[in-house]
Amino acid sequence: MHQEIQDAFNDHLNAEFYSSYLYLSMMNYFAAENWDGMASWMQLQADEERMHAMKFVDHINERGGRVILQQIDTPKIEFGSVLEAFEDSYQHECLVTRKINQLVDLAAKHSDHAAIAFLQWFVSEQVEEESTVLSIVEKLRKVGDNPMGLLMIDDQVGQRTGSDSEGDAG
Repeated sequence: MHQEIQDAFNDHLNAEFYSSYLYLSMMNYFAAENWDGMASWMQLQADEERMHAMKFVDHINERGGRVILQQIDTPKIEFGSVLEAFEDSYQHECLVTRKINQLVDLAAKHSDHAAIAFLQWFVSEQVEEESTVLSIVEKLRKVGDNPMGLLMIDDQVGQRTGSDSEGDAG
């Protein structure tokens, strides 16, 4: 594994751990606001992001590289509304997509076919991540501050199961 790719993968695994922290922060915001379904959804999302980071750890180790853990930034902890939290989530997923695409470009630059093959799972995963969160955002925009609509969305997202978070859904 080229050093530049190893360094970039280490940076990215840190970004995935940050994603997990961000979703844990959102989970705690929703729990404090008594949005139990949304808190549950965010907890599963945090678990999924940790799994993504571990995929990078495993890949680096399998290729004889060196994993370097870095400090994880403190995530945002307050959100003005349910909608704001999910809009932040969507923007974050778009950022992660851009980062994954940059990694693919870097792997191609170094003709690292193993890295390219590894990253293809993440390319597909990000399409699902963005789509799922955007769907929630669009529903939240439609219901606005309507309490019944928010309760319905809370119930709907709360039905997500752990098996959904393996990359098959949001």
